[in-house]
Amino acid sequence: MEDIASDLKVIEELSLNKKIVAIGEIGLDYYWNTENKELQQYAFIEQIKLANKLDLPIVIHTREAVQDTLEILKKNPVNKKGVFHCCPLNRELVKEALKLDFYISFAGPITFKNSKNANEIIEMVPKNKMLIETDSPYLAPEPHRGTRNDPRNVKYIAEKIAKVKEIQVEEVARITYENTCTLFHI
Repeated sequence: MEDIASDLKVIEELSLNKKIVAIGEIGLDYYWNTENKELQQYAFIEQIKLANKLDLPIVIHTREAVQDTLEILKKNPVNKKGVFHCCPLNRELVKEALKLDFYISFAGPITFKNSKNANEIIEMVPKNKMLIETDSPYLAPEPHRGTRNDPRNVKYIAEKIAKVKEIQVEEVARITYENTCTLFHI
């Protein structure tokens, strides 16, 4: 806990720079380690408090921790909301995140051939709550799956969204750019 407190002080000091637009990526990841759940939860809550203190949105990472993530967000409201980064394609998570007024950011997994519910999730997210990202260097979209990801690949995520929402890729680019500017006040 002491390490977390000292780390939070460093993050707070760094966040005073006007170029900092959010606190994140923060959240819970039970995929690699389930033995420190309480510590992860404590750190997540403290980072939410810091974001509220600094009046910044948060960028949320959640992996194998949907229920705990949602429970923490419901009990610890975020003033400036934020985004579920590389959002897992989980119906309940997306539904609840939208109820809590968070943005949903899509990445490479929506293009994967074995992604059974990607279209449904894309349809669930209103245009004004949609963002796109690469999650570089991971999760390269089709047709580059399995390779090192980079920002050039974001076009494949935009193309997938455009196809599902039956809009032009340029509209996806415009919408997600405007949403990014709104969320991060840039």
